[in-house]
Amino acid sequence: MPIRHATLHQFKIFYAVARHMSFARAAEELHLTPPALSIQVRQLAEAVGQPLFDQIGKKIYLTQAGTVLTVACQDMFGRLERVAQELAAIQGIEKGSLKLATLATAKYFIPRLLGDFCAKHPGIDAALFVGNREVLLERLARNQDDLYILGQPPAHMNVAAEPFADNPLVIVVRADHPLVPEEKIAPSSLRDVPFILREPGSGTRLATEEFFERHGIALKARMEFGSNEAIKQVVASGLGMAVLSASTISAELARGDLAVLDVCGFPLERKWYAVYPAGKQLTLTTKTFMEYLFAVAHRLDRLHMP
Repeated sequence: MPIRHATLHQFKIFYAVARHMSFARAAEELHLTPPALSIQVRQLAEAVGQPLFDQIGKKIYLTQAGTVLTVACQDMFGRLERVAQELAAIQGIEKGSLKLATLATAKYFIPRLLGDFCAKHPGIDAALFVGNREVLLERLARNQDDLYILGQPPAHMNVAAEPFADNPLVIVVRADHPLVPEEKIAPSSLRDVPFILREPGSGTRLATEEFFERHGIALKARMEFGSNEAIKQVVASGLGMAVLSASTISAELARGDLAVLDVCGFPLERKWYAVYPAGKQLTLTTKTFMEYLFAVAHRLDRLHMP
């Protein structure tokens, strides 16, 4: 069977397997069984005339032909998505779709903003993915979503990044910590204090390390977590202090579980960014959502931010 007779369904299945490098994960995404996927991939390989995957042990790897086909699928499905968006634009924004991916740190306000946006445009088909920085950068590299919400744009990737709101970082401790009443605490006073840190690669972690390095202080890391919730629980138990986005601690401050220290140089002034691959043609829906983000940025202090 010539490749021109291959079906769009087969390309879709192959592309899912290639993105996940796993038949099981692709099957879960597509709600199919792994054997069904294997049959379709095998038929597509026959149409191509070359194997698309090599299996070594329990892992699969793209062959040279598979790599070529993966790039072709990216182009093909990207173009199909643009066609769908262009057709939707003819009918107006109310028929569009929006795939948004955000850091878990921004989950305290982005879902609310997205919900308000969808309430204003009920015809939009919106999807939200929440993950850590590493996962979001992987998705960004694959252009899996329309827009990404990050606290620090990746310096090693060619992206467009537009700031839309402040994202101050503060030092938090248990509410009864002896340093809470102090004013203008010198960073050097925290030299031997145990810190509860985000995982390596986190934007908050990077900003924290850069600040203390500038002051010649080696952080004393007691624990590392990939979750703000876990960090807040550990800090509230008195096991250390942490640097967190102010957007994540409103509830704990209100309950009196945590307090913010007045440390010289803090809060660290950062921004929230709307990020997308450089050169990406934004859909009408994406552009409208970005305009909405910029328009309501001044209201973020009312959306559960301290």
